[in-house]
Parts: sequence; structure tokens; C-alpha cells
Amino acid sequence: MAQVLEFKLPDLGEGLTEAEIVRWLVDVGDVVVIDQPVVEVETAKAMVEVPCPYGGVVTARFGEEGTELPVGAPLLTVAVGGAAEPEPVKATAPAITSVSAEAAASAVSSEYSGNVLVGYGTTGPAARRRRVRRENPAAATVTASAPAPAPVVPAAPAAPRGPVPVISPLVRKLARDRGLDLREVRGTGPEGLILRTDVEAALVVRERPAPAVAAPAPAVPSAAAGERIPLRGVRGAVADKLARSRTEIPDATCWVDADATELMTARARMNAAGGPKVSVLALLAKICVHALSRFPELNATVDTAAREIVRLPSVHLGFAAQTERGLVVPVVKDAGGRSAESLSAEFARLTEVARQGSLTPADLTGGTFTLNNYGVFGVDGSTPIINHPEAAMLGVGRIIPKPWVYEGELAVRQVVQLSLTFDHRVCDGGTAGGFLRYVADCVENPAVLLRTL
Repeated sequence: MAQVLEFKLPDLGEGLTEAEIVRWLVDVGDVVVIDQPVVEVETAKAMVEVPCPYGGVVTARFGEEGTELPVGAPLLTVAVGGAAEPEPVKATAPAITSVSAEAAASAVSSEYSGNVLVGYGTTGPAARRRRVRRENPAAATVTASAPAPAPVVPAAPAAPRGPVPVISPLVRKLARDRGLDLREVRGTGPEGLILRTDVEAALVVRERPAPAVAAPAPAVPSAAAGERIPLRGVRGAVADKLARSRTEIPDATCWVDADATELMTARARMNAAGGPKVSVLALLAKICVHALSRFPELNATVDTAAREIVRLPSVHLGFAAQTERGLVVPVVKDAGGRSAESLSAEFARLTEVARQGSLTPADLTGGTFTLNNYGVFGVDGSTPIINHPEAAMLGVGRIIPKPWVYEGELAVRQVVQLSLTFDHRVCDGGTAGGFLRYVADCVENPAVLLRTL
């Protein structure tokens, strides 16, 4: 006898409380094996394929593509341990037709796997059959071989009394949310079972407006006619984080122009010497790491509950990357222990993964300082918003030829504007200015770095 187990949206880690269904990877009736990805969801941080810890036959799915579900909400049900009996509840796909006991049994080497996401446990569930509540004992289970006829809505003057023949909790919720009394609906399923189509048809009839004398329509504000874009997913997460940063952090910004000619020359010579290419971003990251070792106040965070500044021992360097899904900030872990070549390779890898939309929550969290190269957009300066809960962000504008006084003479040099936004709680302007000046000195004269290598 098969057991029907319910698989719920697991805790995806990092405080995420909901996810949007992007694409179902299985249909009702499919045989799945343990730890097979069954749905692709988008969280506020990344796209994630969710594996199912059960092996068996999918009997129901919950949620259309594009639907947001909270953590702990049902994703699907799986019949394990024998032939699958179709669930009467269906959400996004037709009911299964037929699945042999052999097909279901071949997918189940054990009923549960520990290889699941954060917070979903590693021990098997209690061995019990999932019960489906039936208020009418005479109501038969809906099977795939019994197609439902067209919905019929009665116009009975008096509501019948007695049990309401409804099995599906989704049907009950739909009726309850819309204020529909199920006693007024006649079911078209076997033995009068009320189906979702019956409720939807009843709602259409109830909400059909009665003929009336046309009244002048009230004026619609022009703003209501504009396009509305939901703030959810990555865009919503960015909005929440930036709003929180500006609300909680008393930030200040300072900036300076620097002659980057020597830095660009040094990079060209490094790449001409052979080996993996070194990017400008990697050289700037190397400079940032060394500057933070001299000014550790900026590699910190503020514990508001304890009213303490927490200086962090390692530099996990975030960098802003623009993708089709919006701005994301992947994090290079332990950037202080990496060479310029290693930083270049890691920046390239994370940027490509970001463009593919495959960054994991681990790739996007844990940063202690952010480097923002907005010069790629062709702009010179900016006042960056700190990536909460970090304490500072260095912004880098475009590097372009400009008139510059060099060794007492007016010359055309490669000039860049650097800007530092910092949390004024962790340090004063002297520390922030010292950090930014040291970064500018290293950009203008890369040999300064040799003193710390």
C-alpha cells in the first residue's frame, strides 16, 4: 500500500521566508527518484532547484508558475512504497492517468533522503499515511478515468442542509476567501463531489453584474493607468536592503581624483609577461584588501542590539554585478589571501554564474566590504549606498584621459574618480579619508603595494 507524503517548501537559508515558482520540473504522474530536482524557484537572492527527499510518484502539485509560496507551504505530494493513487487535489497539472506498482517501486530505494536544503531535517518522517478529510462519507475519490462534465450551477431557492461533499482544501479555501457558501453549489463530480470548476462557475454567475442604468464613471487618477511592477524577487530584495541601509546607517561620502596611468601601465606589463590575464577590478581589489589591513575600522559591522562595533578578521569582498535580473553582489571569500590572478579568475567565474542566474545564497552572502565599479556604465562619480550590514563601500568611476599636472607639466593622463561611502558610527572622517588617500596613492604609484607584500 502506497503512502502519500507531502513535501513542503524547505528553508532555503539566510533568513529567506518565501520563494517564487519559476518552473516545474515534474508533472503529476511522473516517477521521481530520491533527491531529484522537482521545481525551480527564485528567492530574493538566487535561482534554486529544489530536490525532493522522497522517491515515488507525484500525485499533486501546489502553485502555478509565478506563484509566491512561503517557507513551509506544500509543494507537492508523492506516493511512495507502492502503486500511486491519484490525489483529488490538483493545482497546476491534470490528474495522473495510471502508474504501475512496478514503476513506483523502482523509483523508491528508500522513502526519504537526508540530502535536503537548510532547515528541512535529516531524519525520516513518521510512517503514516496522509489522510484526506471527507465530510461526506459517501463521496467517492476523484480518479483520472472519470472526466468531469461541464460545470452546472443550480438556482435552487433554498440551500440544502447536511454535509457538504468537498474533499479538496483548495476548493474550500477558494470559496471561503470569496465568501461563497458551498451549500449553494451543486457538485458535478462523482456522487455530487464539488470540484474547483464548480466553485469558479458559481463565482462567475454570482459576480455577473445585474443590468442597471449606466452612471457616470468617476474620474480615474492618471497614476492608476501607469504600469505597475511588483517589488519581489531580486528587485524586491535590493529595494529592502537599500531602504534599510539608508534608514539605519548614518553614512557619509568622500571622494578624490587619482592618476591611474601607472596602474594601467603596470597591468599591461603584467599581462604581456604571459599567464592568466589580470583585470583592473582585481588590481583594485588587491589595493582594497591592503588598505583594509591598515584601516580595519572599515572592515566591520555594527551590532545595534548590543551597541557594539564588530571588527571582522577576514575580508570577504563583494562586488556589484549587473545582470538581466537586476543588480547582484557576489562575494569573493577570503579575498585577502588571494593573488591578483586568483581574484581575476574568481571575479570572472562569479560574474558568469550571475549572468546565468545560478548564484547560490552562499555566493551572495557574508560580505564584509563592497567594491563597486560603476565606471563600466560610462559614469565618473557616484555616492554609493552601503551594502547593509557592512560599514563601507568603495566606488570606482571610469578611467579616461584627462588634463593633469604631472611632474610640474600639464599632460594627458588616465584619471579615475574614487568615492568612499562609510558608516560614520564605525569611524570618523580622518579614518575614512586616510583609507581613501591610501587607495589613491596605490592607484597612482602601484609600487606602494610592495611595502605590504
